[in-house]
Amino acid sequence: MKAVALTRHLPVTDAACLLDVELPAPVLRPRDLLIEVRAVSVNPADAKIRGGARGGASPDPAEPQVLGWDVAGVVRATGGEASLFRPGDEVYGAGDVTRAGSNAQLVAMDERIVARKPSSLAFAEAAALPLTSLTAYEALFHRMNVPRDVGGRGRRLLVIGGAGGVGSMAIQLAKNLTQLTVIATASRKESSEWVRALGADGVISHREPFLPQLATLGLSAFDYVLCTADTDPYVARLVEVAAPQSSLCFIVPSKGPLDLAPFFAKSVAFHWELMFTRPMFGTADLAAQGEILGKVAALVDAGRVRTTLTEKLSPICARTLREAHRRIEMATTVGKLVLEGW
Repeated sequence: MKAVALTRHLPVTDAACLLDVELPAPVLRPRDLLIEVRAVSVNPADAKIRGGARGGASPDPAEPQVLGWDVAGVVRATGGEASLFRPGDEVYGAGDVTRAGSNAQLVAMDERIVARKPSSLAFAEAAALPLTSLTAYEALFHRMNVPRDVGGRGRRLLVIGGAGGVGSMAIQLAKNLTQLTVIATASRKESSEWVRALGADGVISHREPFLPQLATLGLSAFDYVLCTADTDPYVARLVEVAAPQSSLCFIVPSKGPLDLAPFFAKSVAFHWELMFTRPMFGTADLAAQGEILGKVAALVDAGRVRTTLTEKLSPICARTLREAHRRIEMATTVGKLVLEGW
């Protein structure tokens, strides 16, 4: 099968950083689905792993590493113990970072972390959603325990990096499933317009001090903060705007030690969110990810949540994936970048 892989950690400017290769089809585990890949999206995790920023052992040139953890496609075969899907089903999922990714014509995924794709969306539109939906949902409801419906009335959520993939989904999920007031950060006209269109109640710039901007909105503190950007620059800035007994959640590992002592007086809870945790460790609640994706698909098909696809490239090959990685590394993308077709 065709695939795009890395054999060395290289900068995106090096044409050898991602290569077109031929690989054998994946071998299925008992609960696996073999998915024919129709569309994939690119996330910051792809670029970080390709460039070696996540650490770990260097790739073995004899065993090319396939990246990509967002896919929409069609089930072609199932493992011996799989029972949730049948060949021909259209599905979407984010996969498992410890296994070969979706930048290939075929990918194997555990059926418990997959769901039927939203029927109202094309494959490219659906491929934009899995990883960011899981990250946003888990951060809000499984890490910070944001109350649903009327339980959140009068409480406030700050989404740092609201125009990115995770921020875009967090805004929509919070506005559809809670009564929170949602404020998002954005730094450019187009990103500000994007987050407002997704439902944000207000927008402030993450390039300016928070408190003066919040004052113009009649706000001063937040019960919940989801930081989708680099952790280190924001920890100290959040001391002022974190409400007593609030919850903070970060999705990017810190580059150095964090001083959390200033949050002590306010009894602030600090959380990490990595949507790969459940599949990496085979947790007992692994199937929660398939359930989350099913809920997101239902919200999409009901017209309450929209795809975050903003740009599409074609075909899926090393050249277009290198371009996608280049744009991701610029950190100016709004929504999600998707690749479609072979």
